[in-house]
Amino acid sequence: MLERLEELRARAIAEMEAAGDKAALESWRLAYLGRKGALTILLRSIGALPPEERRAAGAAGNQVKTDLETALERKRAALEAAARSTGEPPLDITLPGRAPTLGGLHPTTLMLRQICRAFTALGFQVVEGPEVEWDYYNFEALNIPKDHPARDMWSTFWMDFQNKAGERPMLLRTHTSPMQIRVMERARPPIRVVIPGRCYRYEATDATHESIFFQVEGLAVDQGITMADLKGTLYEFARRLFGPERRVRFRCDYFPFVEPGVEMAIDCFACGGSGCRLCSGSGWIEIMGAGMVHPKVLERVGYDPQVYTGFAFGLGLERIAMLQWGINDIRLFYSNDLRFLKQFKGVGQ
Repeated sequence: MLERLEELRARAIAEMEAAGDKAALESWRLAYLGRKGALTILLRSIGALPPEERRAAGAAGNQVKTDLETALERKRAALEAAARSTGEPPLDITLPGRAPTLGGLHPTTLMLRQICRAFTALGFQVVEGPEVEWDYYNFEALNIPKDHPARDMWSTFWMDFQNKAGERPMLLRTHTSPMQIRVMERARPPIRVVIPGRCYRYEATDATHESIFFQVEGLAVDQGITMADLKGTLYEFARRLFGPERRVRFRCDYFPFVEPGVEMAIDCFACGGSGCRLCSGSGWIEIMGAGMVHPKVLERVGYDPQVYTGFAFGLGLERIAMLQWGINDIRLFYSNDLRFLKQFKGVGQ
């Protein structure tokens, strides 16, 4: 035991002399003098020695511990003196601590909360769905069968998975509309839901297009729902999000899973409808597509279209954020540029 103690002392002193900073010295202290340090463990084993050896081993162990603690204090003082000589400022414990840097919500999250808050106030529930979707839910059940030309509207990321027929039935969803089918499969009317989520499309990236973006889908199904309910709901949404003075315009448009389909626009809040660069001189800004749920979609989930009707709508979240906050490039949302993100710190929180 005495030889082991002497060997440990020599090794510890040598390693301590090699420590070049406070962090290394603290690691050395834990390695030898800590609760699980080498010297501590060795001293605990003295109790297992024969009685005639314990006295000498105990005295030697205490001496080694004293020597190492003394050497530790000398080394610590030497390091502090060296730091002062090199101009490193001493630690002033009277100074207040540095406050941690507080982050903020991403502008996409801020806009998502505003949109969901507007619709929940109108009686809608917020639901979410999978981002990796089946072809059936993304296209087939939404009245877009195979080889239908409407599929060209969505540049799709297909998953590298084939079924027995050699087809690739899985994809990264191109819109949040698949959740319309999933919700209606699991519930009976009345249904009032908004569905936010991330979508994916294989297309070139520019100031107004991204391959990854957020979309908010809405669905309402019940007996007696008409186009008037659709217009009233979306008009109130536009007033809540863009201001009570907003005017709204609906024009016919085509979407495979609604009939009739409409395009919704609001009067330009930059020029008041007189025409400017933001609205391309038209006085109107398109914000979403909508329409009455197609009877074939209702039949697909077992709803009788003679009894139930409904409306659906979808909007690009980043587009709404760009309009509201005057952002001219969608790529800024995903560039991780702190100069851009810090502008939204505290907005709407």
